[in-house]
Amino acid sequence: MSENHTDHATQQLVQAAIKAAQNAYVPYSNFPVGAALRTTDGTVYTGCNVENAAYPATICAERTALVKAVSEGDRTFDALAVTTNSGGFPCGICRQMLYEFAPDLRVIVAMPDGQVLYDLPLNELLAHGFGPKELAPDASR
Repeated sequence: MSENHTDHATQQLVQAAIKAAQNAYVPYSNFPVGAALRTTDGTVYTGCNVENAAYPATICAERTALVKAVSEGDRTFDALAVTTNSGGFPCGICRQMLYEFAPDLRVIVAMPDGQVLYDLPLNELLAHGFGPKELAPDASR
């Protein structure tokens, strides 16, 4: 489902993701990604993708932002903006990592010019996600 949200808070988050993409280290794929993750109190953590010659060591922009936030003690999030040159969505690993903290996270996918392509909840991108409740001893299945 695509919606064109142009409210000020959304545009600020998108602009933060666009700015973060400028720091991407992508000598192998030439596919810069920027992410901006907002906490429920309004703090924004940004991230870019960082590639490595040993490709599995590469880290995505979304996980960079998440790790920055968690390492600073933040664990409650309400929105994530992601920007790529093609309007791509977060990968499966990023979806899973984000789901751990915010299954209902709002995910905004935008182009580098700020055009919002998609605005939807993470639990639509990762339907039936695996989270902490599945590991609880009394979880009903």
